[in-house]
Amino acid sequence: MTEQHQGMRHHRGILFAIARRAMIERGLLPDFSAAELAELERIQLPARPDGTVSDLRDLPWASIDNDDSRDLDQLTVAEQAGEGQVKIRVAIADVDALVPMDSALDQHAQHNTTSVYTPAVIFPMLPEKLSTNLTSLNFQEERCAVVAEMLIGKDGALLESGVTVAVVKNKAKLAYHGVAAWLEGKGEMPPRIAAVPGLADNLRLQDRTAQAMKAFRHQHGALSFETIQGAPLFLGDEVVDLRPREKNRAQDIIEDFMIAANGAIAKLLSAKGFPSLRRVVRTPRRWDRIVDLVAEWGYALPRQPDSKSLESFLVKAKARDPLRFPDISLAIIKLLGSGEYVADFPGREAPGHFGLGLRKYMHSTAPNRRYPDLITQRLLKAALGGKAVPYGKKDLEALALHCTEAEDSAAKVERQVEKSAAALFLRSRLGEQFDGIVTGAARKGTWVRIFHPPVEGKLVEGFQGIDVGDRIRVELLAADVENGFIDFRRINGRRKRHR
Repeated sequence: MTEQHQGMRHHRGILFAIARRAMIERGLLPDFSAAELAELERIQLPARPDGTVSDLRDLPWASIDNDDSRDLDQLTVAEQAGEGQVKIRVAIADVDALVPMDSALDQHAQHNTTSVYTPAVIFPMLPEKLSTNLTSLNFQEERCAVVAEMLIGKDGALLESGVTVAVVKNKAKLAYHGVAAWLEGKGEMPPRIAAVPGLADNLRLQDRTAQAMKAFRHQHGALSFETIQGAPLFLGDEVVDLRPREKNRAQDIIEDFMIAANGAIAKLLSAKGFPSLRRVVRTPRRWDRIVDLVAEWGYALPRQPDSKSLESFLVKAKARDPLRFPDISLAIIKLLGSGEYVADFPGREAPGHFGLGLRKYMHSTAPNRRYPDLITQRLLKAALGGKAVPYGKKDLEALALHCTEAEDSAAKVERQVEKSAAALFLRSRLGEQFDGIVTGAARKGTWVRIFHPPVEGKLVEGFQGIDVGDRIRVELLAADVENGFIDFRRINGRRKRHR
């Protein structure tokens, strides 16, 4: 597509076309087939509970998600349990009840393995009739759910856990920004909270518990990262800015409760002698570079990978230089490597999750948008119901590999479209200079993220002798909207070290 043709179309339309093409090029399915839509047409009602499930509809359940989210996978609620202990419940949408294994819709979900979120369009793993309606935990709707129950001590430690099947009802659909502003004393209580008796106190209890859980996790080796990612800001259909995504207290509630729920479900499957699909981040292969990078900040790490020592450094680095802390966070994240799915079987322990400091961890809390979670849900329901394992050993191993590969393809689609959006914004700024940090250095190329606006691109000139974590000054050479390529060259001068 030529620049002239691009100028004749609005940005959202350009990005939509790029996203569809990227999906196809990566082997992902942007559309549902006629057979899948015919199967969907036969599904008219949400799943109905049988007489054996728990009735938890009266609890003050609420969802907290992005402002524009419509696929609601989980609800949360807290209950004071005495002696400073708190019972946390996480309700997870029962997607398996309407999407049986090996159905046409299941095969589509298995192919893509995830919903793909781009600035212009979302490619849902399941049709929106399901993911945003019949299998979504929508406001004031009774829904079947898998419920993880966790007893949390005063110090944030997980004391007990269990899982049950129940019917639940969402009393308030809430958004991260509004809840966080209220919790942090920066905004008024959202009206949807005030409308539900007791919900305000319940959310405050959830917030206090999540903060204690977070502190406990990090004391035991979970890593504290803070990165800056740019999200396109649209005015109508045009990209007018790239705004950093900022984490907040409401997101902490969901993150810590989901981590706990995932761990509780992994523990139950293990106790039942069931296999599982674990989410792992292996011991970092480039630990030596992490050691060198941390040394540039004046800290010493042991020569063997140690998450507690790394976490101690991260806490000190953030306190010392909060402005530049996202830079070192990003560099270390890149060096840790990406997560993957691994089939775990009784008697054969899978690797743990280095970044979370957990031995047993999986994905289970987003079955509307992530296929490994749907696999886990089927395993869990079989274990709870005393049924046979629904997946064979070879099948589970093949699914673990496929989910890892397809997730990587989906992430590349998302990054490509995000970079195309960034290129739309930057294409009028060719020749400008920016400060940045090296985020990748390998045979296939060297990558740099500039600070303002927060955009990553390829360093095509002057990459000799630099490595991940180095701060450099670059000039913008090219912004290719169609391919999502953003190219920089390094400005002459010595690389900057952290001091």
